Amino acid sequence: MKKILFLSLFIIAFSCSNKKEIPQVVEIACGQCQFSLDSQAGCDLAVRIGDEAYFVDGFDIDAFGDAHDQHTGFCEVIRKAEVSGIVKKGRFKASAIKLVDALE
Repeated sequence: MKKILFLSLFIIAFSCSNKKEIPQVVEIACGQCQFSLDSQAGCDLAVRIGDEAYFVDGFDIDAFGDAHDQHTGFCEVIRKAEVSGIVKKGRFKASAIKLVDALE
């Protein structure tokens, strides 16, 4: 009986610590300019998942073009992207970002 209980607890603990990255469509923009994040200075990439915004680790704000472009820049407009990653310690650890809106 103790072996079954121990094995069950081990499986539960392992499954809770193994967070799967599920691709989802989110809003993406400059955290400071568009999402009013103020925990760091300058312009930095952020995503908004539901009602919460998180700075992104793993991708630079200029990786998708000029962040200050009037029509497509993350400091000027909020865009949509399909992202994969996890929220850890108040930041979004991104493994993939693909823009899905049709801004030009």
